[in-house]
Formats: sequence, C-alpha cells, structure tokens
Amino acid sequence: MTKSARTLVLVTMSALVLPVAAEAYIGPGVGAGAIAAVLGVIGSIFLAIFAVLYYPIKRALKRRRKPAGDDARGDVPAAGPQAGE
Repeated sequence: MTKSARTLVLVTMSALVLPVAAEAYIGPGVGAGAIAAVLGVIGSIFLAIFAVLYYPIKRALKRRRKPAGDDARGDVPAAGPQAGE
C-alpha cells in the first residue's frame, strides 16, 4: 500500500470513528411514529409465533381431555338400518 493510500485510509477511519454532534431534531410526532412502528413489528412477530403454536397445542389439550371411547361426533348413533326396525 502506498503512503498516500495509507494516509487516505487513516484519515477516513479517523473521521468515521470520531463522534460529531448531530445537528438534528426529531419531533414528537416522528418519534412516536417510529416507536409505534417498532412495537408493531415486534407485536406482529410475537402474534405470528403464537398463531403457529396455538392450534397444535389446543388440539393436543382437547385430545387429552376427551375420553378414549368417544368418537369425533359425540354420542350420535350411526345412520342406517337397525335391528329393531
């Protein structure tokens, strides 16, 4: 690396590392909007995870509570000709 390139890299790195006061103001509307956007993204991620995990857990709990002899329709008699008719 030549001396001029090394100097350029050193000056550039120094300029990037040294803090400079930002002459900027973020108003309350933009700040509240940014906070709402971040909370919305985080909330949607948690809601998506909950939605994906809720259904299998609900089915497992429902299956565990139901007695083993019951079918999916409950105590409905089977349709068709019966012996007593």
